[in-house]
Amino acid sequence: MSLLATIAFATHMVALPVLEVPSGQPIELYEVLIDEVGAETWLRFRFLAPEIARDTGTVDFAQAEPDLEHLCVQVALPYLAEFNLSPEIVAVTLLDRPVEFGVTNPDATQFIDLFRVTSGTCVWEGF
Repeated sequence: MSLLATIAFATHMVALPVLEVPSGQPIELYEVLIDEVGAETWLRFRFLAPEIARDTGTVDFAQAEPDLEHLCVQVALPYLAEFNLSPEIVAVTLLDRPVEFGVTNPDATQFIDLFRVTSGTCVWEGF
């Protein structure tokens, strides 16, 4: 997949409103990236979730973990269907602030879960 296609996908999704998730925290889609990891295609959904900030946030990982699967089901699966994509892995990331993918920011908080799409559902891929 070309960088141009990745940018087009991300632009399409950015127009979504603040998303509702089980924890109740405000979440917005930040970007969608297509990545090759070894022989697998990964689709990365990255969301801004300021309430997970370690010093000022009100949502910890235990509260946010159901949000990750919820976002896979409610955002990633429809996205895959709309664009006829079938990645091996869907990575869902919550970030407390914008961080460029692949860039280290020790002040940032990130929660990440990986999923395989099996029979039209998100199956957690423990790592």
